[in-house]
Amino acid sequence: MNILFTCAGRRNYLINYFKEALKGEGKVFATDMQLTAPALVDADVAIQVPAIYSADYIPSLLKIVEENKINCVISLNDLELPILSESKKDIELLGAKVIVADEQAIKIAFDKWETVKFLEENGLKSPKTFIDFQEAKRAIESGELKFPLVVKPRWGSASIGIDFPEDMEELELAYKLQTIRLKRTILAEASKEDIDHAILIQEKIPGIEYGMDVLNDFEGNYVGTFVRQKLQMRSGETDKAISVIDSRFDQIGKIIGENLHHIGNLDCDVFEHNGELYVLELNPRFGGGYPFSHEAGNNTAAIYIEWLKGNHNISEHSDYKEGVMFSKCDRLLKVN
Repeated sequence: MNILFTCAGRRNYLINYFKEALKGEGKVFATDMQLTAPALVDADVAIQVPAIYSADYIPSLLKIVEENKINCVISLNDLELPILSESKKDIELLGAKVIVADEQAIKIAFDKWETVKFLEENGLKSPKTFIDFQEAKRAIESGELKFPLVVKPRWGSASIGIDFPEDMEELELAYKLQTIRLKRTILAEASKEDIDHAILIQEKIPGIEYGMDVLNDFEGNYVGTFVRQKLQMRSGETDKAISVIDSRFDQIGKIIGENLHHIGNLDCDVFEHNGELYVLELNPRFGGGYPFSHEAGNNTAAIYIEWLKGNHNISEHSDYKEGVMFSKCDRLLKVN
């Protein structure tokens, strides 16, 4: 069995988790537009590909899948998910299972405005969010919206372009600067769909921050929720965390999984404020917090392998424990 990770980047831990899960019965392939990407070092086979927005990108993936008898394709990049979702049928015709949700689920998760609407429609709390600057300004003047606020891209990734204005002058400057800068970032292509409404103004929720892995099977059926309290962040990614078991989060994860019908793992951000839980982000892929769930007892890598083999009994790979604390660290890799 051969697994292909696309846009592998720095996710070496995922490469190694899947190599362990395969137990020598297959190889882990990894692609990236840069051969210096750290994750390629740990992969069994490393392959350079064009940028995801290149016309040659999908043809190159199709060639890799066919030539290497790939059984499963897993993306690690938010911006790539809509592209893979559109080409899912073509890839699967070659015999590889693509662990990407359908286009509607991807749209809901990738478009943060659609995320807010999805959460509200399903009875989940989320921060007050505005897509129109003037509407946000009127809400501030009426007292409905209070500083500090969050200004962020509507189609965002990796915490790029986020500001936290604390008064009206800062908000006006941040909004204007974000609008200008957005066109020069990797988010420009994704944002061109509605460039005049590509910046969100959102209530900043104080409190304790949590990450959740919401796991669905390959048919989009809800399986379980695995939670960690974030103790420290680094460049938008969880750096230190401790595992948590709390039925309130399970209920939220179940609502998301059963209504979004995503495929596989979904990374989700939640804040607790005054006893209430607010959902901020939905990312239908492995996130930077997954290693904390894995080390606390939920081996999604092994679960994927079982599902790919047609096995449904995954109990031996899921024994989640509370109070397990881990911290990430950097290591130096020689790039051949």
